Parts: sequence; C-alpha cells; structure tokens
Amino acid sequence: MQAYENMYIIRPDLDEEAVKANVDKFAEVVTANGGSDLKVDVWGKRRLAYEVKKFNEGVYVLMNFNGEARTVDELERLMKISDAVIRFMTTKKE
Repeated sequence: MQAYENMYIIRPDLDEEAVKANVDKFAEVVTANGGSDLKVDVWGKRRLAYEVKKFNEGVYVLMNFNGEARTVDELERLMKISDAVIRFMTTKKE
C-alpha cells in the first residue's frame, strides 16, 4: 500500500451539515475501496488565492490515507462529478 494525501476544497455557500456530509462521503469512499489509516482534517473556510468557479472562498479539507491506485481512482472520479467540490489534488507521499 502507498501513502496518499488528498486536499480538496468544498464550495463555501454550503451549510455546515452539507459540508460534513460531503467529508463523510469521501472518507467512506476511501475506506470502502481498500483505504486504511484514514485521517481527515477540516481546515475550515479560507480565502482562495484566485477565483475558482466564481468563488473567492472555500472550505479546505485534508485527507491522509494508505491505499492502492484503485482507491485514488475512485475517489478522484467521484470528486470530479461532485457539485460540492471546486478543486482537489491527490499526491503520493514518500
């Protein structure tokens, strides 16, 4: 298994319950697809460096987990089609 770090930004106009539901949904995707040692850190609402999809702010979420390539593929597939996520990036950790 490889260690991964995933940072994603959720739309700021969602209420707190919707943000929590999205965070839980993506955490469940990781565990359901063979991920382990999941750590989720919600940084909260922060100002973006530049406008993304007409938003100047976003709710930042950092996920660290161990998994396989299929885990990352499924997570990124769902993030691409999610209306709540405005940006995401997954990196391999050494």
